[in-house]
Amino acid sequence: MSVQATERHRHPIDRRALVAGRLMVLVAIVLSALTLRTAVTSLTPLLDEIGKEVGFGSTIVGVFGMLPTAMFAVFGLLTPRLALAFGLERVALGAMLMTGIGIATRSMVSDTAALLALSALALGGMGIGNVVIPPLVKRYFSDRVAMMSTIYITCVQVGTFLPALVAVPVADVYGWRVSLGLWSLLAFAAALPWVGIVISRRGRDRVDTSAEPHAEPGERGRAWRSPVAWGMAGMFGMTSLITYSMFTWVPKILTEAGASAAFGGAMVALFSAVGFIAAIGAPTLCARIANPYPVVIACAVFYLAGFAGLLFAPMAAPVLWILLVGLGPSTFPMSLTLINLRTRTAAGSAALSGFTQGLGYAVACIGPLLFGVLHDLTGGWTWPFVLLLGAVAVILVAGYVACKPRFLEDSWT
Repeated sequence: MSVQATERHRHPIDRRALVAGRLMVLVAIVLSALTLRTAVTSLTPLLDEIGKEVGFGSTIVGVFGMLPTAMFAVFGLLTPRLALAFGLERVALGAMLMTGIGIATRSMVSDTAALLALSALALGGMGIGNVVIPPLVKRYFSDRVAMMSTIYITCVQVGTFLPALVAVPVADVYGWRVSLGLWSLLAFAAALPWVGIVISRRGRDRVDTSAEPHAEPGERGRAWRSPVAWGMAGMFGMTSLITYSMFTWVPKILTEAGASAAFGGAMVALFSAVGFIAAIGAPTLCARIANPYPVVIACAVFYLAGFAGLLFAPMAAPVLWILLVGLGPSTFPMSLTLINLRTRTAAGSAALSGFTQGLGYAVACIGPLLFGVLHDLTGGWTWPFVLLLGAVAVILVAGYVACKPRFLEDSWT
């Protein structure tokens, strides 16, 4: 009898326990992914109403607009160290608790400073969640990376548009405080399975360096030494810069061209909805193609065609332009999937995830601001779109580096 068969005979419930454990992790990942954007999109549709009651103007609205990417960047860089110190599962639990507490308490405050501080707390939790979910997928579902990436990214998309869809109707009936605070229930629900997972691991929730080849203790987290990491950060960062610039400025581009404000808002919703196509298709393509760089080239073509339409004839076919631009950010789910496909270990995945998202969101934070500054300085949209063309050029170069079939751990020393 083989060793494996002997072990199965001695411990007949181990396989059932493993399946049950993976099911609990799946539930935790799904609920966490649904939570990762709720503090952002549940707030932005209500900022005018909240500003009138709490007492802030357009400048503070701009601060709220920059706060998500700023917090995602800060905690993207800090999270790998937290994971080393406390373990991925404990950090995931802490992230959901931070998010739930931040969302719940900010709905009770009546001054701007507290609203900003508690929003930052919630967004910090989301920033941690952004980073730890990919290595958790790597740890528990290394045999199902493409499928789990599709589930995870699709849930992020649902958690992006659903709060925005119901924020105003709920606020009209129950008030903005209820509309904001109800999303804390989802974050606390996401924390519950992580509690069970942490307890079940009984001290084994720290990343075990000794069990992972290619991850020496002194070298863990030094992703910045690898061209893989820089390629990933460049592709992710420039994609995020373009995406947040479009979220911010598409309504103004179209209204200046003669569209109504409602139409501009609908086009932002369409831009978000197109992300579902990428969330479903990109992870599978990345898993099946050794070098998915042709997908990056296709994304660049979509960007260029959509930008040209918005710049030179925005009202000729605005739906088509937004559809084209909306397909461009397919490099976002590609990046999240490649975090696991370009690493050998959970430690490498955590380091690459933190570096990619930390640096990427730091760059994305300045995108909408620069886009607006260039518009104000020139009085037109040509130079703002030149900025985005530069971002597309970086995506092409960085994507070429990131998509090569090689591993972070082979080059991060």
